[in-house]
Formats: sequence, C-alpha cells, structure tokens
Amino acid sequence: MYDKRDEQALSKAPEVTVGFWLINIAATTLGETGGDSVTVTLNWGYLAGTALFLVLLVALVVAQILSKRFHPVLYWTTIVASNTFGTTMADFAARSTGIGYIGGSMLVLICLAAVLDLWNSTQGSVSVNTVRTAKVEVFYWVAITFSQTLGTALGDWLADTGGLGYIGGTCIFGAALALVAGFYFWTNVSRALLFWTAFILTRPLGATLGDFLGKPMSDGGLSLSRPLASAVIATFIVFCLIVLPQRPARYAGSADALHC
Repeated sequence: MYDKRDEQALSKAPEVTVGFWLINIAATTLGETGGDSVTVTLNWGYLAGTALFLVLLVALVVAQILSKRFHPVLYWTTIVASNTFGTTMADFAARSTGIGYIGGSMLVLICLAAVLDLWNSTQGSVSVNTVRTAKVEVFYWVAITFSQTLGTALGDWLADTGGLGYIGGTCIFGAALALVAGFYFWTNVSRALLFWTAFILTRPLGATLGDFLGKPMSDGGLSLSRPLASAVIATFIVFCLIVLPQRPARYAGSADALHC
C-alpha cells in the first residue's frame, strides 16, 4: 500500500555508495575537460565560459527544485554543470583577476565554510539525506558549486604552481581520499563532515585527471583532444547510470551536524 510518508522520507540527492563516488569522480573529470573545451579549445575565454555555464547551472538547479522526486539523469547533469562552472570560475579567478590559485582557494574556502555553517545553524544538519525542501536544496547546490570551485583551484595549485605535476597531484588527492575513507570506517567522525571533505577532494582528483588527459605532453599530459576526452567520459557516465543502481537517500529523522 502506498504511503505518502515514504515519498516524503526520500531525499532528492542519491544514496552515497561506491557507485556514487565513481560517477562523481568521472563527472569532475568531465567538468575539467568540458570546461577547458569551451574556454580554451573553442577560445571563448574564461569570462564567457563562466557566464555560459552559470546560466546552464541555474536552469538545472531550478529544474531540480521544481522536480517532485529524485531523477538520476537530471541530478548528474546538474553535477556536471556545477563542475564545468567550477572549472571556468576557478580559472577566471586565478588567471584573469590576478589573485592566483592560493588566493582563489582561500576565498572559495571561506565562502564554502560560511554556506555550510549557515545551512547547519538554520537546519541542524548538512546531510544529503535531508535534501527534500527547496530551502535545503538551495543550500545543497550552493555548497556543491563552491566545493567544485575549491577543488579545481586546489588541484591546479598543486599540479601547476606546486610543481607536483598531474600524476603527483592525482596521487596526493587519491591518498587524501583514502584517509577520509579510513576515518569513515574506523572512527565516529561526523558523516556529514567526512562527506563534504571527500566531495571537495574528488574535484581536484578529477581536475588533475582531466588535465592529465588534455594537457600537452611537454607539460606532463597525454595531449588528447579535450572534446574527444569529454565524449568518452560522458559515455562512461551514461554507462554507469545504466548499470549501477541510483536510489534516493532516505531521511531517517536524525540530524548529522558538522561536528565530531
């Protein structure tokens, strides 16, 4: 028998599983190659590319809020849009405004911390399981977008400015994600805190992987066509959406605030 309370208990964000993280890393890589395809390959520039992806992101977020339930294709399309916007926004802030990757990273980190703190203080939780109302969805997508932008800036900072190169940067962020996984399985640290930490770290991992695919060999990359790399990654994401279960997270009625 249908119970409306079952629908009300479902989040409009997906259940956080291994499949979620696999698709998310692929989406972050697509965000990097897709963003660079527009700003660099098509020569739109960072400002025009940022404006384009901002309009697309806003339209998709509105569609997300207006939808009555979780739609996997719509959700992951919005995630890809937030990634491409994060890529172009981070590049614009670092290269066109002159504040550099360190300055850009600090600015976005402050914005992200402020959004999470406001979300936490007004709603009592920043868990993806609670993404069921328009207000929480706005908090969620703003936090997602700042996380993507921060991750892009961090990835480019370590790979380019930090001198680690793309493979070195990938190893660093992969190790950091493994550490977060260890905290998840063997400690009682807030699951919400670990989720947002891992989400931030997957972005630079995807960014460095994307740069590794598209940058010239002289810069340590594979010199692949960005549009071609984007098409391959997009196909992989579609494949994952078909074969991996995508279920909405369920709200259990318990808050998960940003504290240990």
